[in-house]
Amino acid sequence: MNFDILVVGGGPAGLTSAIKLAQLAKKNKKELNICVVEKGSEIGAHILSGAVLETKALDELIPDWKSKDSPIKIEAKKDNFLLLTKNKSFRLPTPPQMKNRDNYIISLGNLCRWLAKQAEELNINIFPGFSATEVLFDEKGNKVIGIRTGDQGIDKDGKQLENYQQGYDLLAKQTIFAEGCHGSLTKKLIKKYDLRKNSDPQTYAIGLKELWEIKPENHKLGEVIHSVGWPLDNQTYGGSFIYFLENNQVSIGFVIGLDYKNPYLSPFDEFQRFKTHPKIKKIFEGGKRISYGARALNEGGFQSIPKLTVPGGLLVGCTAGFMNVPKIKGTHLAMKSGIIAAEQIFKNLSTSSPPVEIESYEIELKKSWVWDELYKVRNIRPSFQWGFWPGLIYSAVDTFVFRGKAPWTLKHHEDYKTLKEAENSKVIEYPKPDGIITFDKLSSVFISNTNHNENQPCHLQIKDDKIPIEYNLKNYDAPEQRYCPAGVYEIVRIGETKEPKLQINAQNCVHCKTCDIKDPSQNINWTPPQGGEGPKYPNM
Repeated sequence: MNFDILVVGGGPAGLTSAIKLAQLAKKNKKELNICVVEKGSEIGAHILSGAVLETKALDELIPDWKSKDSPIKIEAKKDNFLLLTKNKSFRLPTPPQMKNRDNYIISLGNLCRWLAKQAEELNINIFPGFSATEVLFDEKGNKVIGIRTGDQGIDKDGKQLENYQQGYDLLAKQTIFAEGCHGSLTKKLIKKYDLRKNSDPQTYAIGLKELWEIKPENHKLGEVIHSVGWPLDNQTYGGSFIYFLENNQVSIGFVIGLDYKNPYLSPFDEFQRFKTHPKIKKIFEGGKRISYGARALNEGGFQSIPKLTVPGGLLVGCTAGFMNVPKIKGTHLAMKSGIIAAEQIFKNLSTSSPPVEIESYEIELKKSWVWDELYKVRNIRPSFQWGFWPGLIYSAVDTFVFRGKAPWTLKHHEDYKTLKEAENSKVIEYPKPDGIITFDKLSSVFISNTNHNENQPCHLQIKDDKIPIEYNLKNYDAPEQRYCPAGVYEIVRIGETKEPKLQINAQNCVHCKTCDIKDPSQNINWTPPQGGEGPKYPNM
């Protein structure tokens, strides 16, 4: 199947780039055949974010969005920034980057569903339920010419079933990779073209989120709460968010930097423990948990942005790393990158001899407010490598004294290298879930609507079967048991000898990709399962 432009990923960056291209084609009375391919069962099924939206990029893309029945309704009215100890909370001044005046509390999944509707009205082809599994190259192996979708109907032994359907080759003049954080195809492009040659490694966090319906008397429409401190120690970066939506609903989440050091730390259990704090628990008492999910997110910022173009393709949004960590926002940056990518693709395709590589995209992006915004906050996240209090003090100095223009740039490191060995680490004892405020992993996965056909090749590929036991278990007490927020990895002891073995419950996977990032031996390769599988988030 041939298209002019192919977009891989139906998130905010991918949909924005497709919409902008279609708008430009319509304005200039030209025809463009645009396709968006999405691995989720529907647009929005795999989208998970806080989220508070800064509408700067949306205002540019669809200036009259307020009159188009958008899901953007709840204005952020009040900011609270808390420092928590085990039993107490202290209100701190809200950092300027975290102030949310004129922003909106939203479901990012619902925003993407709405953007998809706008795209379809512009005659953009949207194909949900198709996993992009391979990048296709020209005969010389240098230029990207499209992608291949995964086969359907392959059993766990690699044999074709009765419902076998071969994947499709989707070809295009330019392919926009908008896969989200740590995209599986983007990872291959970065390696093939050495796109990180002149940038720092990307550093990540895991974000866990629940959607609740709470008692009306506990609900404060439009309020925004962020916290730092307990239950994390002073050497672990992270914090929480609580956003009050419509219909007495509340988004609550916890984010932990994946450069944490203690192999006994469990991000899921830290999140559950956080909800037991007296200040937090009272909000949710008498309420009902509706949904759960988890996703890795970029934290490297400015110095971790790779080269953004290759022959025949380019990177936009979170797959490229556009995230303002101090602001706790990335959607506006992702959408703006999609707008600039579309403008430059259209401009270059309109010439008599279109270039193979749209290098002007990166040039124009660096002239935009995206680059300026990321540059000013570039030193804040890496300063927390020194610990919570030194990082907090440095961040204040960088913000108020240097105003983001310090004559240095702090460096990042690879997250998988930070774990200490188990024998040098403190075991963390987590309280048992009560099933009311706190829950276990399996009941949480259940309400994420995650589904995988068990009779298919495992999409979580172990490169060396010996490493999980002989290295990870021996040195780190198998941290994959704990960093996975869905109970995918389990050490079981079987037979009379009770020899340990790694069991992979791939059907539980919520596609967060933490395992691919944090595994200390880099022995796990996350690949897409059959199209349409994984979580099916409602309004997350």
